[in-house]
Amino acid sequence: MSDFPVTERSRIRRVHERGSHAAADVHAVLDAAPLCHVGYVIDGEPYVTPTIHWRDGNRVYWHGSAASRFLRQVVGQRVCLTVSLMDGYVMARSAFNHSVNYRSAMVFGRAQIITNPDDIAAALRHLVDDLFPGRWQTLRTMSAQELKATSVLWMDIDEASVKHRAAPPGDADEADFPVWAGVLPMTTKMGAAEPAPGPHHDLPLPEELSRLIGSGRLR
Repeated sequence: MSDFPVTERSRIRRVHERGSHAAADVHAVLDAAPLCHVGYVIDGEPYVTPTIHWRDGNRVYWHGSAASRFLRQVVGQRVCLTVSLMDGYVMARSAFNHSVNYRSAMVFGRAQIITNPDDIAAALRHLVDDLFPGRWQTLRTMSAQELKATSVLWMDIDEASVKHRAAPPGDADEADFPVWAGVLPMTTKMGAAEPAPGPHHDLPLPEELSRLIGSGRLR
């Protein structure tokens, strides 16, 4: 897939060597992050909503309550969706040079909404199986009321950029100063599974979930 266009909105203005407009780089960060923030303007006021997202090709989806006035009013509007992951604290020899290793993506598009119940169900199945492969088919079927209560929005990515840092402190010229310097790696990972209370609390953990926990990945 080709790169996204560089526009005044998406152009990387500072430390551009850390940035990219390549679709593969944007998609990689979107796929690695478990949570996004969707920014938009309603009646002249800015809002940012955190939610789980998922991607299919160059299209990003997110969901929420059908009763949300935010989701209803953002349909057809331009939105900015961002994700970020912290990979470590960068401990330099001076306060000025302290930094973080990170990955972040900012994508722009126009929000649309899925209205057909069958298409909503298909999109939600994609979400569940994207996070937990094979789980959807083991679950109770969603009711018509549950589908009616759920909104699924999407946008095709029109513009996007990625920035990242993965490096030691940028103060090698101060290496003689006697203070510890380096990187404190940071990871977010799943812990041991905690069964829900109830009559089936002793069911074995599905193998797919065990593998997911052991992989160290978030999705």
